[in-house]
Amino acid sequence: MRRWRGSASLLAALFVVGGFGVVAFVWWPAIAAIAPPARRSFDDAAIRRGRDLAAIGNCSSCHSLRGGKAFAGGLPVPTPFGAIFSTNITPDVDSGIGGWSEAAFRRAMRSGVDRDGRHLYPTFPYDHFTDVTDDDDGALYAYLMTRDPVYAPARQNLVSFPFDQRWLIAGWKLLFLRQGHDRSDPTRSAEWNRGAYLVEGLAHCGACHTPRNALGAERKDATFAGGDVDNWQAYALNSQSPAQVGWGKAALSAYLREGFHPDHGTARGPMAEVVRNLATVPAADVQAIAAYMADIFGPRSPDAPPQPRRQDVTVAIADAGRLPGDSGTAIYTAACATCHESGRPLPYGGINLARSTALSAPQPTNLANIVLAGVRPVEGEHSPIMPGFADSMDDRQVAALLSYLRTRFGKGPPWANVDQSIRDARRTQTADLHPPTTLDNAPVDPPQRGKK
Repeated sequence: MRRWRGSASLLAALFVVGGFGVVAFVWWPAIAAIAPPARRSFDDAAIRRGRDLAAIGNCSSCHSLRGGKAFAGGLPVPTPFGAIFSTNITPDVDSGIGGWSEAAFRRAMRSGVDRDGRHLYPTFPYDHFTDVTDDDDGALYAYLMTRDPVYAPARQNLVSFPFDQRWLIAGWKLLFLRQGHDRSDPTRSAEWNRGAYLVEGLAHCGACHTPRNALGAERKDATFAGGDVDNWQAYALNSQSPAQVGWGKAALSAYLREGFHPDHGTARGPMAEVVRNLATVPAADVQAIAAYMADIFGPRSPDAPPQPRRQDVTVAIADAGRLPGDSGTAIYTAACATCHESGRPLPYGGINLARSTALSAPQPTNLANIVLAGVRPVEGEHSPIMPGFADSMDDRQVAALLSYLRTRFGKGPPWANVDQSIRDARRTQTADLHPPTTLDNAPVDPPQRGKK
């Protein structure tokens, strides 16, 4: 009997201690506001490094709206639980982070808790930022606190009950937030280790390129196995990559800085924003990212698919006149072959479609987006261009073209959801052209890539 009483007392004590532990984890104290630091209080070198780190983290793309002020927030991030709006990270005292100390900023980066003690939704990828160094957090803080302050109050998230209860995020963190990762490998080069630090941390590549579980956390059993972002597929970056030509360090480095590679195609959708930011940072950092990711991809395939022969185009053009107007062959011949099989250099020659990742992807999502929207030229650059066919082709013609391209140039079985992908792509194009007042989801154009 005494033993049971003793056990009961021990359980009661553990319950009390555990209860205090849970309360301490759920309820965080506010950190006192400060007067905005003067610009002269920050080192110029730290500000410049912070600028590069913010570009590597793609901060402007998530915290800026098209036509709005940089870093003023308001961009909706769609989730299965509703839309969550990014916050104002300019040094405005009333609506931004002007009253935040560096300690408050670091807590948000590492623990996902704001200055007032509120849990932040993990759409802010603090699960990647937990291991950013003190020096880099300080440089980011210096850069952001020296931007122009913008008054832009937070928009109310469109999240339904119970997901609008922020204290529940503490449970998510208990399950999925881990700190203290040390990904350095003394057997690897300094460049590889720098790339690992950036990719797994500030660049948070896995946030887009890893599938998520039912609670919105990245699946640790499928790291870099591909994900979905804003009706675009973020392709797998590991051995499951659908790329028809393997990715090496040189190809990755060029693609990440220029947004194009002849063996892989053009960066579109959210990836285009990433490229435009990476083009502004030191080349050594991009090369480090490429070195690490090339290792994740694994060995390159030895041979690239051949370029289609010119005589095939001539025969196809002759046959096109005898094919029905919605035939994929006829549409390809009339609309695509003259560029993609011309052999002409950029900007008027198209990629060899036998090397296009989009045609071998598990879903036709990205190909549908590209066919309908095209590829816009980058001002001042020798960049790829392609007209969009949203107005000149109906859904049946686009479906015929996509199915033909998959059969002729792609790998894998025919796509089963082409029609739905086309409808989703058209809806996305309409939203980009005419954003609704309640969900303006078009990010501001970031700085242009540097000229070659």
